[in-house]
Amino acid sequence: MEIFYWTGGIVAFGLLVYLTIALMKPEIFS
Repeated sequence: MEIFYWTGGIVAFGLLVYLTIALMKPEIFS
C-alpha cells in the first residue's frame, strides 16, 4: 500500500510544478 501512497505524492507534486510553470510562463505551452 506504501507504493500507491508514493505514486500519488509524486503525481500530485509533478502536477503542482506543471501548473506553477504554466501559470508563470504560459508562452512555453503555446
